[in-house]
Parts: sequence; structure tokens; C-alpha cells
Amino acid sequence: MINITEYGDRDAKKVLIYLTTEDDEESVNNVLELIGKDANESFCLAAYMIHDWNKELSPWPAPAVFGKEDFGDGAADTLKKILNYCTDTTKTYYIGGYSLAGLFALWAAYNSVIFKGVAAVSPSMWFPNFDTYMEEHEIKTGNVYLSLGDREEKTKNPIMATVGNKIKKAHTLLESKGVNCTFKLNEGNHFKDVDIRTAKGYIWLINHQQ
Repeated sequence: MINITEYGDRDAKKVLIYLTTEDDEESVNNVLELIGKDANESFCLAAYMIHDWNKELSPWPAPAVFGKEDFGDGAADTLKKILNYCTDTTKTYYIGGYSLAGLFALWAAYNSVIFKGVAAVSPSMWFPNFDTYMEEHEIKTGNVYLSLGDREEKTKNPIMATVGNKIKKAHTLLESKGVNCTFKLNEGNHFKDVDIRTAKGYIWLINHQQ
């Protein structure tokens, strides 16, 4: 069973995979409405509901950096389930998410050619060794949207404080590879305007992808 709920125009040729939590339908509807205001084409928002955030979205195991919950290695299984959904060859698929889901979306584009673009919104670029992973592998999409809050790196947690430098490094790397990549700096910390920031990422993919 594929845990995906479709919103918007189900017949649209552009499908936006959105990784979110199972109890966040209000947020999904907010993102749907915001995208609809500025997107220049019809779209289907396919919300993939995550049950275990740290496990299902992590590309490899890592120790906890806040709280006590370690990160698992369930990303490969999550990607497999998403790809089982992305089977209509007449449609164009994009993938995105916020925080760790944004990191997963970026990682997914290194592991599948199916995604036309990625919206990595305030992604967890501090995730151990992910910057090295990007340097050692080739991304398989041509369009990447990156964003971050201007206060996200201003944290007492030394690992999470690296997020600013690492996302800027990622932006430079992707551009050097010829990827159509943009980086937007938003006002506020990690928890400010989540729905608005997420919608902006998808709008850019719809309107500015190459």
C-alpha cells in the first residue's frame, strides 16, 4: 500500500511529491493553496505521509543531535515506495519537503532519475557526511531549489550550526555541475513560515525549471 494522498488536479501532468507527517493535513492544504496562487500550470500535490520521521527519511544511521532519538537508515525503503507511485510516464514528477524531508528529497535525486526537480526547503544539511556524499556522487536531476532561514545557523548546537555553510557549499557545488540551482535566504529561524517557504520551493520548480 502506497501511503500517498493526492490533492489538487489529479489529472495534471506535473506531480509534486510532498513528504510530510500523517497528522499535518492542515499544512498540506495551506501549501496547496499557496502554490495554486502563483503556479503558472495546473498540478497535483501528492502528499506522502511519514510515520517515523528520523528513521524513514535518513539515508544512513547517525546519532541524535537533539533529544534522544537516533537517525535510522530507512530512506532507501521510503524512496522505493515513492517510485512505485511514480509510474505514469506521461507525467513529470518533482519531490520536496521541509527539514529532514528536504534532505531526503535531495538525496532521492542522487538515487533516481525520475524527478525533474527538487525542493529542499530548510534541509538538514548538517546531517553527518551528507556534504561529502554530494561531492562523491552525481545528482540525477537538473533543477534544485534550496532555502534556509537566516537564523537557522545561529544555534548553540555545534552540529546544527554548520547548516549555513553546508547549504552554501551545496549550492556552489550543484551550480558547478551545471544544475539549475537557486538558493533563497528567508527571514527567521527553522520554524518560521514553514508552509510559505515550502510553497515557494514548489512554485519555483513549476515556473522556473529547465
